[in-house]
Amino acid sequence: MSDALNVLALARAARRANRMTLLLGVPALLVVLLLLILPVGWLFGLSFIKGDALSLAHYERMFEYGSYLRIFKTTFELSAMVTVICVVLGYPVAYLIAQMPPRAAAFCFALVIIPFWTSVLVRTYAWLVLLQQKGLLNHALLKLGVIDAPVSLVYSYTGTLIGMVHIMLPFMILPLYSAIKPFDWNLMRAASSLGAPPIAAFFRVFLPMSAPGLLAGAVLVFIVSLGFFVTPQMLGGGNVMVVAMKISSNVSTYFDWGAASALGVVLLVLVVLSLYLLQRVVGLDRMLERER
Repeated sequence: MSDALNVLALARAARRANRMTLLLGVPALLVVLLLLILPVGWLFGLSFIKGDALSLAHYERMFEYGSYLRIFKTTFELSAMVTVICVVLGYPVAYLIAQMPPRAAAFCFALVIIPFWTSVLVRTYAWLVLLQQKGLLNHALLKLGVIDAPVSLVYSYTGTLIGMVHIMLPFMILPLYSAIKPFDWNLMRAASSLGAPPIAAFFRVFLPMSAPGLLAGAVLVFIVSLGFFVTPQMLGGGNVMVVAMKISSNVSTYFDWGAASALGVVLLVLVVLSLYLLQRVVGLDRMLERER
């Protein structure tokens, strides 16, 4: 009898704990509902409205005009290039900072996060000044004899790429550093003592251990880069058209919220599809679980 009472008491306690957990999660669920689900649902609904009637006209227009395909191609291509360059530049930086003494590492880490204290608009204006034909970079290259005439780096794909890499690089370094910092360097010494060359030890021991941080940083950089607006607008000068700029144009110039919503919905679907394919190919959730 006492055992049955104990079981009932434990069951009631478990139900109370579950109710309390649900109540504690209600504020977070409301925030997600108000700031994510409702706005996305509203945009999804607007994308099917043309005038006062339901219509697929906004989606049909994307398939009819090749310019939309070029815009999406440029957006994803630019984001992929930014991600690759950030990996190439960020991995060595995170690797070196993780091996530095604490004071030197703290100083270098501060240099990495200092750009967060300045707005994206200010940093983009700075690159606009540096990359123009009479800017500091062209002046230095002319002085060194690398070029004979100023090179046009602004209002181009190259200038947009440089500005976006500068903004997104810290987002790559931080996850990499968090994955590399707890690494046991004795594993590298053990690999060397067993006859593995440094390059082989790096690729067979160190790289797999840091892969979750590398993947997390790459996904973060790629997804955020897909939504860039200010940097392509200023450094691209209209010659580099991305999805965010087209959405802004549809709203501010043509006052067509339906067309803008359709672009946003398609971009969201493509992002989700990309993450799904990444999950199927490399097991995204398992790698991120390993990092935690």
